[in-house]
Amino acid sequence: MQPERLNSLIRTANEIILGKEHQIRLAIACLLARGHLLIEDMPGVGKTTLAHALACLLGLRFQRIQFTSDLLPSDILGVSVFDRELGGFRFHPGPIFAQLILADEINRATPKTQSALLEAMEEGQITADGETMPLPVPFFVVATQNPQTQIGTFPLPESQLDRFLMRISLGYPDRAAERALLLGEDRRRMLATCPPVMSDSDFADLQGAVTAVHVSERLADYVQALLAASRMATGRYHGLSPRAGLGLLNASRAWALLEGRDMVLPEDVQAVFPSVAGHRLAGLEAGEPGAEPPAAALLRAVPVG
Repeated sequence: MQPERLNSLIRTANEIILGKEHQIRLAIACLLARGHLLIEDMPGVGKTTLAHALACLLGLRFQRIQFTSDLLPSDILGVSVFDRELGGFRFHPGPIFAQLILADEINRATPKTQSALLEAMEEGQITADGETMPLPVPFFVVATQNPQTQIGTFPLPESQLDRFLMRISLGYPDRAAERALLLGEDRRRMLATCPPVMSDSDFADLQGAVTAVHVSERLADYVQALLAASRMATGRYHGLSPRAGLGLLNASRAWALLEGRDMVLPEDVQAVFPSVAGHRLAGLEAGEPGAEPPAAALLRAVPVG
């Protein structure tokens, strides 16, 4: 069931998002590892379409929240309104109560509004009016953000960035994919008609299969060496935390499952490491133009075994 369902998921997603199979596989691996996904790129390259496609194909309840500078935390979490018939306040749930949330252009909202997602992303629950309420299972946040050089953006603080298991970038399509996109069916129409490729129980089984993928002692040594090297490196960035290490292992397990294996190889760690580690290395964009990204430098510096 697992290879067939996963292959069908990847194949169908590739028909919607053209020419971006590697990024699609990373996004699927992120969700299989129970992580949240950050997509950073220029407007118009398919960030929102990818998030919507994942929700459609996985059969998840989907809500889109457009982040703007005047968005309030209550616009995300919900608000209590006085009910005359009940003689008290009644909580009206916000759009956060869905299985997959698209936080569109998340860095256009203020830090106060961004922080409304912290508890939800870490604990799978929210607290409103002193009451804790669980969110649906599974629960994912797929956030998009525009480059920080654009007007009207607020940088995501490290605490918010650390809640995202991966950060990916789609980039422009190649010439062949762009021609197929220009002459092909409208992507929104495709999303409106695409059926789910698996059920909730199928997806839960796949997430369970990820946790069963074997990690050897030597592989764990390699991961620890990457973490240690990130903490000893000089430069304007901090090292990777134990939470980042756990996320790296989970993402590597998911990538191995996508590759049809029941054990993690160093190649799996290397495939996901830039997406897991890049946004956690503070100051990644602060280096000299053309400088090697810290994640790539760590992979090159740390030997396997």
